Parts: sequence; structure tokens; C-alpha cells
Amino acid sequence: MNRREFLMSTLAVFALSALPKLTLAEKIAVSDSVKAQINTHNKLGFGFMRLPLKNKEDQTSIDYEELNKMVDTFLERGFTYFDTAWMYMGYESEVAIRKSLVERYPRNRYTVASKMPIGYLKKPEDQEEIFNKQLEKTGLDYFDYYLVHNVNANTIDNARKYKTFQFIADKKKAGKIKKIGFSFHDKPELLEEVLKEHPEVDFVQLQINYIDWDNVSIQSRKCYEVAQKYNKPVVVMEPVKGGSLALVPESVEKIFKQAEPNMSVASWAIRYAASLDGVMMVLSGMSNMEQLEDNTSYMQNFKPLDDKEMNVVENAVKALHAAVTIPCTACKYCVEFCPMKIAIPDYFALYNAEKQERMDKPFNAQRMYYANLIKTHGKASSCVGCKMCERHCPQHIEISKWMKEVAKTFEG
Repeated sequence: MNRREFLMSTLAVFALSALPKLTLAEKIAVSDSVKAQINTHNKLGFGFMRLPLKNKEDQTSIDYEELNKMVDTFLERGFTYFDTAWMYMGYESEVAIRKSLVERYPRNRYTVASKMPIGYLKKPEDQEEIFNKQLEKTGLDYFDYYLVHNVNANTIDNARKYKTFQFIADKKKAGKIKKIGFSFHDKPELLEEVLKEHPEVDFVQLQINYIDWDNVSIQSRKCYEVAQKYNKPVVVMEPVKGGSLALVPESVEKIFKQAEPNMSVASWAIRYAASLDGVMMVLSGMSNMEQLEDNTSYMQNFKPLDDKEMNVVENAVKALHAAVTIPCTACKYCVEFCPMKIAIPDYFALYNAEKQERMDKPFNAQRMYYANLIKTHGKASSCVGCKMCERHCPQHIEISKWMKEVAKTFEG
């Protein structure tokens, strides 16, 4: 082992020692009113954002023969929740809901969630136009669940400007929506701000998975805690992080397979999210029958992860973090000395997460979180190379060098 390899391995040990303990054993308090809204036997939702295709290069070429079989099996196994959105599948996801579900089954067999794309709004009238078009595309008279889509630092001004929360509340009063909520990709502080402004929402949708649980940028745990503070049931998105937690490194897969040879790697991620008492639904964007049969097999008679299984997940997370590219421990000693106010640890956490994921993922959460952060912090490319941060870094990371890589990754 040369000096550089020794240094990197030593820094990785420091990084691991700084990781928060990944556990659900501490049991974040969930109110009885939230628990009363959750059916523990029906926690799996079918996300219509990664549907089977006839042509992989064309998101609109949905394979309806395969999709119809998947919908049939999903319903046969006792699941009812379908999630769609305005822009999914090249704007064809809501049409797919109509063709594969609404036109083939009575209304009492399923529930449908869709969303108002606040990032697309240009004028107040757009909301009415989009909402009516969504009802037309899905073939529905009302939505069981309807969300303000993708609330974050970049979009919240639009939601406030066009009074989107008031719009969906009015639709609920008119009987066009049964339950209202919002999907969220940002810091817990903004989540609390939104929940204070809008106590009328019935639920929130959050990105929760075992690799993001204590990620310093995504902060799944803290967002979940805020949701429970305001007594809101949670719908989980990205439990398998765009498929990345199904296609883990061989060393990580080995940990899961040694513990339970017959369970898929993806099952650990979905069960992890579903094990939270305040989670009412875990969405999975299933692309083929094999994935659907696997997910429904262990979610039909769902059992939360026990302490032994949580230890397995914790060991898997440690193995994933051992391969971190930048061994930042998020001590934040560097931040106060940066003249450009760059969120250094946050950017490093996003960069590490990006490098741990598969390259062909259809959704890039890290890029979205980076865009949120640069609203209030300097960009990575703003680094002037003064190295004030490096003088205060206990891990002796070449921060100014890595900032160039972060900028290349998220600004290129």
C-alpha cells in the first residue's frame, strides 16, 4: 500500500466513524391519529414513472400488454395505490392510468394520486387548465390523492405566487380531490416552514431510503421527524433510489444474501422505508413483471425489519460508505472560513451519493438538491482556490481540487 492509498483508507475510517448510527430502533414518535390512517397490510404503491417500454429510447412507447398484466397482478394481490404525474413518461403516464386501470376496473378497486407541476406554471390560469386536463387524461371524475409537486427552494415561490395550496384545497372542497398533500425535495427547515403555512394538508411525500437517512444534504430522517411533529402520514418516494439500491456493489449484495439468500436486494430497501410507523405508502416505479412479482411477494404479508435485520442494513450502509470518493465527515469546520459561502460538506455528500449510483438512472435527485442549495449558497464553481477551508479541515482534504469535480458533475 503506497502513502496515498494508506491516507485514503485512513480517512475513510474517519468518515465511517463519524456516520450517525443507522437505526429505526429509536422509534421516532408517531401519533395515534397518524397510525389510524395507515393500513399496515397495504403499504406498496405502484409508481407510473418507469413503465415497461417497447422502445427504450422512447418514453412514450409504453408496452400496454405487459403493463396490463402488471396492473392485474398488483390488484389481485390486494394493492390499490397508483401514483402518476403530469410529466411522467413523456406526459403519457396519466393516459397509461386510464388505459391500463380506469377503463378496465370499477372505481372502487383502486386509488389514484397525481400532482400539480408548480415548476411549469407561468400564469394563474395554468392550474385550472392542467387539473382539468389531468382528469381528462386519466378518465377520472376525482383524484383520491393530489399533491403540489416537487416543493423545494426553487419552486416554493411559484406555489406561493399562484396560491397552489389554496387551489388544491378548493378542489378538495368541490369533491374533486379526497386528500391533499405535497411532494418535497429539500431541507427539513423548509419542510417545517411549508407545514406551518399549510396545516390543511393531509400528508407529505418524502424521499426516504437507507442511504439518505442521515445524508447531510437530503436528510431523510430529519424530514420524516418534521412530518411526524406535524402529525402528517408520509408517502415514500425513491425507496430504492432510482434502482441504485437494487444494483449495489458485489460486496454489499453479499451482506444481504448471506443474511437472507431468498430475498432480493431491493426488498431490503423497500421494507426499510415501510418499517417506519408513520409511513402510509411506499412507492415503487416497477418496470417489468419480475420487479412487480418480487415487490408484491414480500409486501403482501409485510413484516417490519427487526433489530437483527436492521443490523444487516447498517452493515450494508457501512460497506457503501467505505467506498466514498471524498472522505468528508461533515464537521463543517471549513464552512465558516469560506469567503464564497460554499456549502462544502453538503456538496461533498451529494457528490459521493452521485458516484455510488448507477449511471443510467432516470431521475437525478442529487442534481435537484444541488440546485436547491445554490439558491442560498455559493456554487462549487465559485471556489476561488484561497484554500482557507483546507487549513481548517481535520481530514486534510484537498477541497479546492474537489470543488472543480463537484462543479463538473452538477453544473456541466
